[in-house]
Amino acid sequence: MNSKTFLLVSFLIFCFSCKNEKSKNSGSGTETVINQSTDSLIYPEETHFKSLRQVTFGGDNAEAYWSFDDKQLVFQSNNANWGVGCDQMFLMDANETFMDSAPPPMVSTGKGRTTCAYFLPDNKHIIYASTHLKQDECPETPLRKNGKYIWPIYDSYDIFVADLEGNIVKQLTDEIGYDAEPTVSPKGDKIVFTSTRSGDLELYTMNIDGSDVKQITNELGYDGGAFFSPDGTKLIFRSSRPKTEKEIKEYKDLLAEGLVEPTEMELYICNADGSDLRQLTDLGNANWSPFFHPSGKKILFSSNFEAERGFPFNLYLIDIDGKNLTRVTHGETFDAFPVFSNDGKYLAFSSNRNNGGGRDTNLFIAEWQD
Repeated sequence: MNSKTFLLVSFLIFCFSCKNEKSKNSGSGTETVINQSTDSLIYPEETHFKSLRQVTFGGDNAEAYWSFDDKQLVFQSNNANWGVGCDQMFLMDANETFMDSAPPPMVSTGKGRTTCAYFLPDNKHIIYASTHLKQDECPETPLRKNGKYIWPIYDSYDIFVADLEGNIVKQLTDEIGYDAEPTVSPKGDKIVFTSTRSGDLELYTMNIDGSDVKQITNELGYDGGAFFSPDGTKLIFRSSRPKTEKEIKEYKDLLAEGLVEPTEMELYICNADGSDLRQLTDLGNANWSPFFHPSGKKILFSSNFEAERGFPFNLYLIDIDGKNLTRVTHGETFDAFPVFSNDGKYLAFSSNRNNGGGRDTNLFIAEWQD
């Protein structure tokens, strides 16, 4: 693997595993020189952002998902100053801002590693994946094997329901292997997630209560990071599907060790039952973290396909027929994990912008305009 995947490995969907290295301005309280001016946070070409607000300041913060009433967000963070050693889940009101020294409420157990929290329709519960049943401590996070960048698929991940005080109220999966990356349909009836229960990394759906599990994809490769369309009829996801004999062997050998190598990834779209599956992008490099535009007719996603060195990652829009690709953000580092509010007025995403030149990845909320 070449250097083009380095940032992707560090910040990929479910695992912010790079070492937290603070900028020279770091410290307690006001650890970084921050400019909250909307004019300074938005680059001139970013015409889809009417305003932009930074809401976290320190650590790696990502996958911020809105409650169904758009009043709150749940997100994952590994901010050491918040007392965690690896990703745990935190809750915030949509109008709040959290400095490095003032943590929001944690709504996961604080044990193991967590990923991909999502609100349930009642706005009183979340689902998320966690390894806490198998270990109290953070599991090891290998990033290299035989000179190549890799990351782990923990077989200790299962999917749980918790209330907003952090109490686990139900376990939704109990299969051997990896069950993670759950997201909820805007209709409030289905959950899509990734699992290794078939021996490969495939997409599955289940009812909100965990019943009626159905396999959605069945081609070799890592299918993950799936989201429903606004009307719940379609799924968008990213996949790294090996093609050649060498790629297939390498993929299977790594998966047998509970590892994957993030190589070239493209976006795929299908009906919610898995029918009419088709490849949406053919851009090369890493295309991932897709999310439906509120119209249901476009996809917003992160990509480094224009990058010579593997970065920057920026956000792009593309029609669901694969046409009219346009660039949305114009940073020189990392923009990813875009998620529209349910009313379509706001966009939450993660970015390295305005971090004082360090490695912190923070959450931003933009007021969106088409």
